[in-house]
Parts: sequence; C-alpha cells; structure tokens
Amino acid sequence: MSVLYTAEVTAVGARNGHVKSSDGLLDLDLAVPQEMGGRGSRAATNPEQMFAAGYAACFGGAAEYLAQQQKLKTGAITVKAQVGIGPNDAGPGFALTVALDVTIADLDQAAAEKLVAEAHVVCPYSNATRNNIDVKLTAHGGKQG
Repeated sequence: MSVLYTAEVTAVGARNGHVKSSDGLLDLDLAVPQEMGGRGSRAATNPEQMFAAGYAACFGGAAEYLAQQQKLKTGAITVKAQVGIGPNDAGPGFALTVALDVTIADLDQAAAEKLVAEAHVVCPYSNATRNNIDVKLTAHGGKQG
C-alpha cells in the first residue's frame, strides 16, 4: 500500500485522559461514559464517539467518491453512526457494534441503497471492520420516485 497520509495522535491517561494530534488540531479530554461506570462529562469525549465520527465522515467520503465517479448528483449525504461497546460474546474482553444510517438527499431509495452498498466495499473503515465488527447499514433516498 502506498500511504497518502498518516495521522498521529497520542493518548495519555487512557479512557479518563487526553488525546492530542501531532498538529494540535485534535486536543480533547476523555471521560468514561456514566453507562460504563465512569463519571461522564459534557466537556469530554470517549473513544466510541471519536470512532463514530471518523467512520461517519469516511463513509460519507466513500459515497461521495463513488457518486463522483458515476456522475451521480447526490445532494447532501448525511451519515449517522452509532458505535456500541459491550462484553465480547465470542471471548474475553469487549467488542464493538456499528450502525450506519445514511441519507442521500437527491437519490431515490433504490439508488441510495446501491450507493451505500458500494461505499461499504470501498470505505477504509468498512474494510478495517469487515468480518470483525457487526456493521448494520441503513440507506434512505431523499428523492421520491
């Protein structure tokens, strides 16, 4: 693989710590959510939120890339990502689940479903999670046929 870009982020203090990127653009406090027994915080994020943000943005980018290649006019592409964490039913430790809810404003339902399926094949996050994390896809076309 020919690397086009490398992100560098350092985490100190684990889930109740701090993350900062090498360029300083990402600079966030972390807190364990109350649902996981932590203090939670309205001023701090957590790894699951950051993973959801990254996956949502990347998946939307994959859909835009494919639409551009296919000369499709999509309008706004909105990706809502939900990342769940819990005990791993298949073994020790913890596991993640992902649900991506994708709305493509200017495509009908069938075209939206097709583009979402294709984006799931090319998105780097989808490729990284395939056969490892349960990912549920839901597509919504905004254009009435």
